[in-house]
Amino acid sequence: MLTIAFVTGTEPGRWFRRYEELTGDRLEAIASDDPFPLVGTQAVAALVRLPDERVGEDYHVVRLYEEAPGVAVPKDSVYAEIGEVTQEDLAEEIVNHSGPTPIDDLRSALQVVAANVGIAYAPLPLLKNLARKQVKALPLRGATGSLSQIALVWRKADDSDAVQDFVGVTKGRTARSSRGQSHPRSGAKKARR
Repeated sequence: MLTIAFVTGTEPGRWFRRYEELTGDRLEAIASDDPFPLVGTQAVAALVRLPDERVGEDYHVVRLYEEAPGVAVPKDSVYAEIGEVTQEDLAEEIVNHSGPTPIDDLRSALQVVAANVGIAYAPLPLLKNLARKQVKALPLRGATGSLSQIALVWRKADDSDAVQDFVGVTKGRTARSSRGQSHPRSGAKKARR
């Protein structure tokens, strides 16, 4: 059975279902704020948020998508009413969180935002996942700087047909595709870094 860990703020359920349809094998999923340490121990591979300096040459990396930038604002703020803002709109606000810091730090920052003090920057899907009643997650238009990416990461030493099948699913292969119907595990191309 293939075990995949996935980072908070991602919703990989559709890939997991497709994998099971394609291969007929079961897949175990582990949700984690930081799934990288699970790779090679509790999970064969993980969906992680990049950049992550721990991902080195010993790992295969398949970049899947960029995350939209977002900002968390107090629910009763004028920004929440507008629905979409730019960094320039927020220039005078207290910034409680910004950048690639641990998710626990973001959770703490969101408690401050919920108390109607300042804002927090993070990937929009992550903010939507963590936002509670008093916080509104908004798209951030025209954001500058590097965007976070979601990538599938696994140790090169742990490469297998099962992992390659999962890579194929993340790239759009379904049970109805010709490759999925005739030979789900034969001839899988190896992902390259």
